[in-house]
Amino acid sequence: MRILLVEDDDRVAEAVTAAVSAAGFVVDRVGDGEEAWFRGDTESYAAAVLDLGLPGMDGLSVLRKWRAAGQRLPVLILTARGDWTERVEGIDAGADDYLPKPFRMEELLARLRALTRRAAGQATAVITIGGLMLDTRRMAVNLDGTPIHFSPQEYRLVSYLMQHAGRVISQLELTEQLYAQDFERDSNSVEVLVGRVRRKLGTDLIQTRRGFGYLIESDDPES
Repeated sequence: MRILLVEDDDRVAEAVTAAVSAAGFVVDRVGDGEEAWFRGDTESYAAAVLDLGLPGMDGLSVLRKWRAAGQRLPVLILTARGDWTERVEGIDAGADDYLPKPFRMEELLARLRALTRRAAGQATAVITIGGLMLDTRRMAVNLDGTPIHFSPQEYRLVSYLMQHAGRVISQLELTEQLYAQDFERDSNSVEVLVGRVRRKLGTDLIQTRRGFGYLIESDDPES
């Protein structure tokens, strides 16, 4: 899944980018409020990590503009300020979670996983569909009890489809969520990736809906 990181402190941004990337996310990083507002308004992200003290436009203004435009992406606010009134203001402006600086990277990752999980309608960190099990904390996938070894990109594909099980995901949505904004996106990239994953999981788990996209069926009869 693709995350928008909005942070003007290079040291913090580099550390967060490295940790979030290692946790299986794709990260687009920006350092000022104006570009953050534009990216969030025009690109598709699974979540945003938003610092409040930004040049150009402060983080709360960015968040308010996103929400006023109907942008529903989950937002985790970061700030060096610890005033409880500011936390209330941020949540009232539409933030989904709040993390004061300094923070433990493990906590940021746990909160980010929870945000993206809830946005996809998943209640727990472990998702099981038939014999297929995804553990988002460990970035591990088992099939009938046997570990399946994936490249980072293959894992992202399986994770995204499983977290949205029961919904047909278009090739465009997968492209937007699996590749960074500056990645040279080939029209066949997703098809090739799906083919590699199918060879590891079997051909029946990831279904193709011609003209619409790809699907992993859900075990939930209401999906």
